[in-house]
Amino acid sequence: MRSLPIRPLALGAVVLSAFGLSACARSNQGADIPYVARDVSTLYMAAKQRLDRGQYKQAAALFDEVERQHPYSVWARRAQLMSAFSYYLNKDYTESIQSAQRFLAVHPGNRDAPYAYYLIALGYYEQITDVTRDQKITQQALDSLGELSRRYPNTRYAADARLKVDLVRDHLAGKEMEVGRFYGRRGQWLAASMRYRSVVDQFQTTSHAPEALMRLVEAYLNLGLRDEARKSAAVLGANYPGTEWYERAYELMGENPVLPPQAPQKPATEIDPVGT
Repeated sequence: MRSLPIRPLALGAVVLSAFGLSACARSNQGADIPYVARDVSTLYMAAKQRLDRGQYKQAAALFDEVERQHPYSVWARRAQLMSAFSYYLNKDYTESIQSAQRFLAVHPGNRDAPYAYYLIALGYYEQITDVTRDQKITQQALDSLGELSRRYPNTRYAADARLKVDLVRDHLAGKEMEVGRFYGRRGQWLAASMRYRSVVDQFQTTSHAPEALMRLVEAYLNLGLRDEARKSAAVLGANYPGTEWYERAYELMGENPVLPPQAPQKPATEIDPVGT
C-alpha cells in the first residue's frame, strides 16, 4: 500500500479539549473508546503509531475516530482507508470490507480507489473455506477480484487479482467435483454428470478438467449413454493424453461393450467411483 504522508507536529500541537472523557464512542469491534477531542494530526499520528506497533485493532478504532471527529478533513479520507487496512491486518475481514466499501461510496473517483477494491477482494479471499463447505464467500471473492481487474486493469493490484482469480476458479471447480463425487457414490449418475459437465463447460482451464472428463465417461456409461461417454473420452484424449485420467477412461470404455437398445432404460453394470 502506498504510504500516507503525515505532517510533522508543531510543538504544543497536542491540545486536549475540555470535554475530557465525559463521553465514549464505540468502535466497530464493540470496544469502548474514550472520547477525547484532539486535533486531527495528533489523532491520526496516534493511530499510525498503533499500526506500526502491530496493535491493529486499536489502530483501526483510532482511525475511525479521525473520521468521526473530523469528517470533512482530508485526513478523514485517508483514515477511512487506513482503518480498512488495519482491520484487514487484524483479520477482521467483515469490518475491513465495510470500511473499504464506505470509502468507495464517498470517494469513488479517488486515486486510492483501486486499493480499496483490492482490500475488499482480499477480505473475501481470506475467508474462503474448504470445498466441503458453502462457497458463497468464494463466489464473492471471484466477483470482487473480477471487478478490480475490469475497473483498473493496469494497476499492480489487478495483476495480483488475476493470479488469485485462477486460484479461486480452481477452488470453485473443486467444489463442483466434490458434489459430483458425492452423487456418484450414491449412484445418482444424472446429478453427478451435471456437476462434471459444469466443470468442463465453465472451468475447463482448471486443474480439475481432466478428472471431470473421466468422471463424465463413468457417469454416462452408468446411464447407458455410450456415445456421450465416447465423446467425453475423445475430448480427454485430445487434450490430456498420457494422463492417469485418460488411462482410466480408456479402461472404462474397454470394459463396457455396446449395449442393447433397451439398456438405457436401466443402469449399466455398476462402476465404483474412482479415487473417492
